[in-house]
Amino acid sequence: MPKDLLELDATPERLRALAEARVIPPDALERALALSTASPTPDAWRRFVSTVLLGLGALLVLSGVIYFFAYNWAQMHRFAKLGLIGVSILGTALLSRRLGDTLAGQCSLFASSVLVGAMLAVYGQAYQTGADAFELFVGWAALILPWVLAARFAPLWLLFLVLANTGIALFQDQVLGGGDDAKGWLAVVLGLLNGLAWATHEHFANQGVSWLQGRWLPRVLAAMAVLPLLAVGTAFIVIPDEVGLSGLAALVLLVGTFAAEYALHRHLRGELFLLTLGALSAMTLVSTGLGRVVFESLHDEFGLFIVAIIIIIQVAIAVSWLRAEARATGVSEES
Repeated sequence: MPKDLLELDATPERLRALAEARVIPPDALERALALSTASPTPDAWRRFVSTVLLGLGALLVLSGVIYFFAYNWAQMHRFAKLGLIGVSILGTALLSRRLGDTLAGQCSLFASSVLVGAMLAVYGQAYQTGADAFELFVGWAALILPWVLAARFAPLWLLFLVLANTGIALFQDQVLGGGDDAKGWLAVVLGLLNGLAWATHEHFANQGVSWLQGRWLPRVLAAMAVLPLLAVGTAFIVIPDEVGLSGLAALVLLVGTFAAEYALHRHLRGELFLLTLGALSAMTLVSTGLGRVVFESLHDEFGLFIVAIIIIIQVAIAVSWLRAEARATGVSEES
């Protein structure tokens, strides 16, 4: 469903078209063009630079803490190691409490959550607990879950999801084991988990939850849902006997992601990123399938030439389709 006219981006081309149709008075066109192409104000630039420096500063401090322990590991007593990290966790948590629901407070809580992982790693090394690596990541995610729920901070939710993905992957590798079929089912599970997180984000964002209105996190979640499924689906096309039913399940789920991406573009958000992700996924599958047929039938040199032509044709079709969708929904082609 196309966007309402009042929701379309005010591009110079649309403003000139409105002026030619007498919708905008000629004397107002110049002002409208100036507003549509205006640069950010100094206050906006200061907020942007402050946010970027705050994020980079937090990441650099955290990396400094990690490298400090790595460099001085042998010279430090285990009580000193645990004590310093404990004080750091307490300090950043109290700072987050004092700063409240601000970006600085949320970054402080993010730092506390990362340091919890450092504390678990140092404890495991100092006392040689013999725990598997997956237990570290699962325990890390469980310990920071209350902070994740309370923070309402998208990067912290992403950290939690990455820890869950890592813990599940390590559990499969260290406990369950198995061959290519088991790894295929692991990718399906990760795709379902990340897809559930993506769907949940889109649902509550559509309900108007303020801190979920940004578009970078659902795009990351969509990529995290699609990429494991795409890897297994591609392997299923190349080596179906080794991948097994997990590859077929991945292909079915990929079709579901294509439908979700198109529905979100047309009816909820009207953005091209998800369509581009779906188009690239479809091109990967088609190129892999046709490439297998070509290389099994022709010599390598001629097969490469044919596959290159297939890819060029697919890119041309995808670009044409994306542009048509941008015009149909009123979305800027740069978005």
